[in-house]
Amino acid sequence: MPSASSSSSAVSDSGRPVPSRLWRDGDFRRLWVGQTASQLGEHASLVVLPLFAVLTLDAGAGQLGVLRAVGQAPVLLLSLFVGAWVDSWRTRTVMVLTDAGRTLALGAAAVAGLLDGLGLSGLFVIAFVVGGLSVFFDVAYQVSVVRLVTSDQLLRGNSTLEGSRSAAQIGGPALGGALVSLLSAPIAAASSALFFTLSFLSIRRIRRVESIPERSDRPPRVWRRIYEGLRFVVGETSLRTVCLASAAFQFSFAALMTVYLLFLPRELHLSGTAVGLAIAAMGPGALLGSVLAARLPRRFGYGVVLMSAAALGDGAFLGVPALHGSAAVTLPVLLAVNFVFGAGGQLVNVTVMAVRQAVTPDGMQGRAAATITFVGIGLTPLGSLLGGFLAEQWGLRTSLLVTAAGMMASPVLMALSPLARLGRELPGPRGSRGPVEGGRSPFTMRIPKGK
Repeated sequence: MPSASSSSSAVSDSGRPVPSRLWRDGDFRRLWVGQTASQLGEHASLVVLPLFAVLTLDAGAGQLGVLRAVGQAPVLLLSLFVGAWVDSWRTRTVMVLTDAGRTLALGAAAVAGLLDGLGLSGLFVIAFVVGGLSVFFDVAYQVSVVRLVTSDQLLRGNSTLEGSRSAAQIGGPALGGALVSLLSAPIAAASSALFFTLSFLSIRRIRRVESIPERSDRPPRVWRRIYEGLRFVVGETSLRTVCLASAAFQFSFAALMTVYLLFLPRELHLSGTAVGLAIAAMGPGALLGSVLAARLPRRFGYGVVLMSAAALGDGAFLGVPALHGSAAVTLPVLLAVNFVFGAGGQLVNVTVMAVRQAVTPDGMQGRAAATITFVGIGLTPLGSLLGGFLAEQWGLRTSLLVTAAGMMASPVLMALSPLARLGRELPGPRGSRGPVEGGRSPFTMRIPKGK
């Protein structure tokens, strides 16, 4: 782990570090406040900008689809480059600059909207800028927590930050919709900008100086750095498995959701409100998963928790195709299914993130996070297309069962890897003296020589 992390620990008389309580660390509190505000602003803007287009600019369905695609495109276009770039910079600087940029972008949209000077093409630019800067921020905060906290606090730190992200995913869209309804789309955009301003002010107050890899006189080109990140992830058994499992899950889940959103109203005859309520149950489940992730792995072992959560969460949808009856019968079942799925998925996310951060050297953190994000999300559009094709060819119930079964490929891949054999201690980076908290890493014996 990076040497900067050790600065947050006291030292006992025996010379061994004594970890401080996470919430006594002022810099972590500032990161948490900033990340929470940023996630709220980001998820609120995902609703505010489309409503801005529809209500203020009279955008049609096709134009709205293009706007959403433009806002999502930076994840695919920029993730690998961002990972290579963030590894060489102080994450505090990256996060502060991206917060300032998003504040200015949404502020400009609000002013232009109030003056009737913003067209649809201008809104496309705003959506792309906000989406691109969000990619920078999201990669940077994942690297930042590794540099700010001690290794034994990593799981709890990740759980806290991911819990905030889950809460923002629930509250952000609702807040954005409420702001547009109560005020107006331009003022809602300005209100979203205020969250990024709060994040800017909080993260700017982080005092600890990060330890970053020294830059050589002739740093490698960005393509070389991207290649090094890809090579590292492929060569590290645990991260390679995470990549494959993430890709399998995201592909199948995208296909499932395409069918699911047709299945609920057409086969189960649920109203739009009931459909929204059923899907919203994933949010509270994710909050519970974040809380459990801070406790269960160290009690039962990372491998046991990871496999159990993945199998339970992904397997929850297998029974949905068999549902029949009125909304009074099906809606409570769907609420339970989505709650379990959200809890299991978030428990997997936090646990996998802790493993990824533990086995990755500090100089590779950004590139590893970006590579896994790129691979995991890259197949999502193809999954959505497959879901639509299956629904047309095989019918909704059969397609839902097939896509739900496809999600089980993710826990199977993890079960066949060293991830399943993890105990209560996290492994350390390859070439380190051992696991983060002592013991033997199950990964080091499976790394190809010369990598």
